[in-house]
Parts: sequence; structure tokens; C-alpha cells
Amino acid sequence: MLLSICRRTFLGNALALISFFSYGYWALAATDPHADPRFQPVDAVIEQSIDGQQIPGAVLLVAHDGKVVYRKAYGSRSLEPQREAMTLDTIFDIASLTKVVATATSVMRLEELGQIRLNDPIAKYIPEFGLNGKSDITIRQLLTHFSGLRPDLDLKPAWNGRETAFRMISGEKPATAPGAEFVYSDINYEMLGFLVEKISGMPLDQYAAANVFDPLEMKKTRYLPPADWITKIAPTEQVDGVMLRGVVHDPTARMMGGVAGHAGVFSTVDDLARFAQAFLDRKKILSPLTMEKMTTPQQPPWSPNLRGLGWDIDSPFSSNRGELLPVGSFGHTGFTGTSIWIDPYTRTYVILLTNGVHPHGNRPGGPTVALRTKVMNAVVGALKLELKNDDAQRLLSITGYNEALAGSRRPVDRNARVRNGIDVLEAGGFAQLRRNRAITTVGLLTNQTGLDMDGHRTVDLLAHADGIKLAALFSPEHGAIGALDTTNVGNSTDTATGIPIYSVYGATDAARHPPEDVLKKLDAIVVDIQDIGARFYTYETTMGYFLETAARAGVEVFLLDRPNPITGTMVQGPVSSTPEKFVNYHPLPARHGMTLGELAQLFNGERKINAKLTVIPMQGWVRGDWFDATNQVWVNPSPNLRDLNQATLYTGVALIEGTNVSVGRGTDTPFEVVGAPWIAGNGLHDLAEYLNRRQIAGVRFVPITFTPVASAKFGGQLCGGVNIIVTDRIALDAPHLGVELASALVKTFPHDYKPEKMIELVGNKATFDAIVAGEDPNRIAEDWRDDLEKFKQIRSKYLIYK
Repeated sequence: MLLSICRRTFLGNALALISFFSYGYWALAATDPHADPRFQPVDAVIEQSIDGQQIPGAVLLVAHDGKVVYRKAYGSRSLEPQREAMTLDTIFDIASLTKVVATATSVMRLEELGQIRLNDPIAKYIPEFGLNGKSDITIRQLLTHFSGLRPDLDLKPAWNGRETAFRMISGEKPATAPGAEFVYSDINYEMLGFLVEKISGMPLDQYAAANVFDPLEMKKTRYLPPADWITKIAPTEQVDGVMLRGVVHDPTARMMGGVAGHAGVFSTVDDLARFAQAFLDRKKILSPLTMEKMTTPQQPPWSPNLRGLGWDIDSPFSSNRGELLPVGSFGHTGFTGTSIWIDPYTRTYVILLTNGVHPHGNRPGGPTVALRTKVMNAVVGALKLELKNDDAQRLLSITGYNEALAGSRRPVDRNARVRNGIDVLEAGGFAQLRRNRAITTVGLLTNQTGLDMDGHRTVDLLAHADGIKLAALFSPEHGAIGALDTTNVGNSTDTATGIPIYSVYGATDAARHPPEDVLKKLDAIVVDIQDIGARFYTYETTMGYFLETAARAGVEVFLLDRPNPITGTMVQGPVSSTPEKFVNYHPLPARHGMTLGELAQLFNGERKINAKLTVIPMQGWVRGDWFDATNQVWVNPSPNLRDLNQATLYTGVALIEGTNVSVGRGTDTPFEVVGAPWIAGNGLHDLAEYLNRRQIAGVRFVPITFTPVASAKFGGQLCGGVNIIVTDRIALDAPHLGVELASALVKTFPHDYKPEKMIELVGNKATFDAIVAGEDPNRIAEDWRDDLEKFKQIRSKYLIYK
């Protein structure tokens, strides 16, 4: 057997060969395939495919822990016009592997050099592309296939030339709203190829060679292979009576002259191994952080189709991952029959190269799709791959309760029995509060949500606990029983215990802080209140004010934790950047994915409050739990949040409630409807049609009329608008929905809608300005990513639950 890099014959076994590669930072060693019986099932799978005439032949390379552990050629590389044996150094038309091997890596090189930004619209660099509704399509959306462009350019009538292709792409109209839907599209990468050329000033093939192929010493990888390579190239399909050999198989790439962003590269298994090992090691061609970003989920967070930047992670095109490797590994396939899959958890990659289209096109049923799955499963079995503990923990960031909500495979519904902080404290006999004191004098910030699992008030439990003297109660917005909807809530007395209730909600800033003189008479403050998971929910600010005052007064704070009803996984929306207000205590995204206890720790640490804080955590709650997984009784945390569905919508719909629309306050369905008296007649249908056409994940819209009660906004007036139907709460990005609603109102009713006051709850001027300017909401949401990533790094230090 001939190996492409070196050959050594061992006495006693003429077939035992070892290949060794070295290019500065890694080495591969491959043993004779026949000497390792573990891979006999792999051989059988591929040979069965050849015997069944599904492929003419194949080359396989398997690497594990930095070494090639299996490398073999099978069958024939050519059947027509004459039969030729497959060899290890066969050169393949790698088809769509071009997208990652050449184009995406080149684009990320430009990003790394600061020449582009992923969230920039490509029209910023190539203005002609912005025609026909494409002005908001971003580079990220092209890389992840969320641009809204259709899969391919038309091939008829026949055309030729790269300039023609560029004009055709510029004339394209998005088939769906940019960012709304995953559609695998060659047009995306054709345009990215043009971007590389525009920014770098070099043809794509030369840029990829200089920045990817040459640094990795991929000496048999290039566009437009020279004539002296032809005899080593696996032919593909016969077109117009001519067998394509050394000419790109993809018809669009052929019409473009053989160099395109989506196809056109030729390579060998050994060269692709160099490329795969570079991505596994996070070395050589790009920085480790850039390569990490390329290979982790970068698609819109609601999508179940996981795509990196160029790389596939979990989508309908992931057949080469097999059925056993974890989601979170990554790879890509090519139409001709090529594939790469890389698993960073087990440090394994598999490259399978076939020319399955030879000699007369792809066989019915896509046999290479099934072959890839079978080969990967057999490789996993041969190597007995398993996840180590550290790998399993890292994998949770992709497939567990993922903070970007990336992955349809993560658990979403449980039947748990969650014990809140008060239940845990009660079960321990309130020992943590007493701190070995004979009597501990405490104050309690609570409202109607402060109940244990048996429905007993935290007020009563503390008032009757041994060694505890409950001396003061404090009530937040809406009062002690959560029924008041006014700007001023006065002091009162608890009728059951006679304990004074100090209101910490009023019209002035001073009225919203706890009285320091009262706190100084206490040993501890207990906080037991149900949050809703939104930055602008005032209970969070009230808790922050208590931390500040308690720190000054030298009083301990015990926070009895409760669930985030809308899960602790989803971190969504713009991170606030406007000055601190009662609805914006600290820079947070609209949906922060934290419990009140975790927020308390974050506030205390990041704001350097330095209060003596103890969080009594829940038992049995995990980050992905919605409230309906906890087996707890729903108690309205405020008058207009009456069920989980409304809470699910709240972090989005509430963003526009400061503007001149009703969000359903004063109806039976607050935050489930949006409307105004000036939306009437055909306007109802126009608004619903516009919003449904946007294909916003997780929701649909129905035209509706409603009349709020007299005390609410537009009280007694007939309002037209939409009823928001949640179809998939997992897919829904509620803050994104809020921006979509505002944008729809701006565009549909430009003379009636007044968005000015939206800045109060959006809390981010760049987002507000973009809405008013009419920018596409998907583009606006993409601009949140960098700030969200920074916030999540900070947030991770304060998380309590897995």
C-alpha cells in the first residue's frame, strides 16, 4: 500500500505501513488498517456500500488524541471511462466543504484583523447587495444560513461569469425575512466569497491559499487544479458527454469559472486532516477564541438548527455526526460525497471522502447520507469513545440548559417538586437566622407571594418561630397583598399579626428605599418575594435598595430564593445602558435568566455593595425549569401577571407599554393583546398580516378588538390590534418580539404610533434609535450579541443552580 507522505516496509508483514506527518505543532501516526481488528466493522460498512454500487470507492481517515488511528482507501476512484483503484492520495472535488475550508475561515480571518464585523450588514461593504430588501442582511446571517435568501441561483437560461453571478445575487429578493428561518443556501457563500475579495483586494482562491492552505502546508488543496494533478483526481459526473475531472462539479461554480465561495476546492484526505487537527487544537490559522466562536452555536437562539460560523452542529445536514457522538461536535458535508466531523469532547475526527456522484450523478435515496451515519457509529464503537466529566460539563453549554437556547435536544419539561427558600429555612428550624442568638430581631420584605409549599405565609412562620422576633414588614410595588396598581402605596399594619408594614413604593426615590432608622433596629432582613425574570420588574430594584441600606446599617440580609418562572436559561434582549432608574437598577438584559437570589449575589458583587448576604437556595430546581415544572401554586406576583403565559410574553410585550398602545391592562388578557383606538378597519388585518409575515419564532397573531376597563389606558375605548398566540415558548425570544411589535407599529402606522417613551423600558439607546430608524428587528437583535456574551461571563460567577 502506498501512503502519501512516507512509506516504510516492516519485515514479516509487507502490508504494515506507518505514515507520519509533522508540520510544526502536531503529528499524525497511522498504522496498517489490517492490523487493527477494531475497525473491521467500519470496513464492512464501506465495502457493503461499494458492493451495492452506492459509491465507487472511498478514502477514510480517523484521528484520535492527536494521532491518525486508521487510514484506508477502498474500491475505485474511477469507473468510467476506465476503472482505476482508489488510493490514499486521491484528490477529491470537496464541493460544499469549500464553505468551511476556504470561505468561512477566510471571512473569520478578516474579522480577526478588524476589517469586518459579523453583525454588520454586508451592504456596508458591498452596497450593490443591499438592493431589493437585502440591506439588513448581516455577515453572520450569511455564515449561519439565516439570510432569507433562497438556496440557489437559477441555472436557466444559461449564463457565465462571476460578474453575472454578482448581478444576479444583487437582484435577488429575500424569500423570508432575514434572520427568520434556516435555509441552507449556496448564494450565502457565493456572496461571502465576493466579500473576501472586496475587503482583501485578492481573488478568493489566492486569499484562501495564502491564509489557510499554505500555513497548514495543504499542498494538494486548491481551486482550479493544474493539469498534472488530473490523473490523481477522482472524477465526478458526466456532463454533456464529458466526464468532469479536475473541473468543479457544482454547476454554479462552473459558470463562475471554478472559483466560488460555496464550492470549487479540491483536496486530499491528508490535507483535510491538517485542517481538522488545526480546528481541534485551536491553533495555527486563527486565534483560539475565533475558532471557538466558529464551532459553537451562532444562529438565532430560538432556532433548533444549530449552526456555527460555517460549521454545522445540529441540523438536517448533520448526518455525518452519526447517532452516538454528542451534539456540540461539528462538521460539514459536500454534495459530491465528502464529509468532515470533529468532536472536541473525545478529541476525535473522521474524514470520509467519496465521489458518490460518479459516474452518472447521485444515486436515489442519498446513499452517502446513510453511509456517513453508519461509518461514524462504527468508528465510535471501534474506539469505545466516552465523555470525561469535564467534557460532559462543557457539553451542557451546548445541549443542556443552554443559555442561548441552542439545541432542540435539551430537556424542557419536567415533573419536579421544588422547595423554595422558605421551605428549606423552615425545615432547618430557622437555625441560619438565629445565628446562636437568644432572640433574632428581623424585618421581612414580602407580599402575597411569600408562601411555603403548604400555603402558610412567611409572615406567620417567622412571627411564630422560636428565637425569632418579627418586628417589621416591608411591602414593594402593589402593596402587601399585591392588589394595588397606583404610584403611591402607604404604610399599614398586618391584620393577623399587628406588625407594622412599611411601604417601599412611592412617587419619590426616597419613598422607594427602606427607612435606614428602622433597619438599624434589626439583626437581619429577610427577603421572600416572587420575581418574574424581567430587568424592569421593580421587585429587583427594591431588593437592590435593601442590600444598599442593609450594608450601611450593618444588618444581615437573608434572601429566600424562588424560581425564575420563565426559566433560568434564556438570556435575551438588549443589555441596558441608560442611567439607573427604578426599572433599570443595573445593566442587565431584558430577560436575564437568573433567580432573585442569583441577582442579589450579582448586585452585591458587581456594584460592590458588600452587604452581609446569605441566599437560602431552593431544592429541586434546575435552570431549565418553567414554573409549571415546579408543582407549585401560581400566585399572581402583580395584578396584571395572572398566569405563566402572560409571564412568558411579559419581557417582550412590556417593552412597548410606555408608548401610545394598550398591552391589555384592564382586560382579562394583559400582555397577550396589543392595540389602540387608532388601529381600526383594515389596520387590524394589516398589522396581523405584517407580523405573521415576519415569521417570528414561537408566536402567531390574530386580529382582535378589545375594550379596557375605565381605569386603564384607553379605558372604555374600543381598541383594534392583535392577540398574540404563543405556539412554542421554547422558540420564543420575547424581547425580540417586543422589538418586532414596535417595528411593525412604526412601519404600519407611521403617523399614529409614538415610540418615544419606549426608551424607558428598552433601556438601550442604540436599540431604541434603530427601531425609530426603521432597521430590521433581526438585525437589531444581532447587535445585542456582544453585550449579551459579556454579560453572561459576568453572570456565570453568581449562578447557584445547574
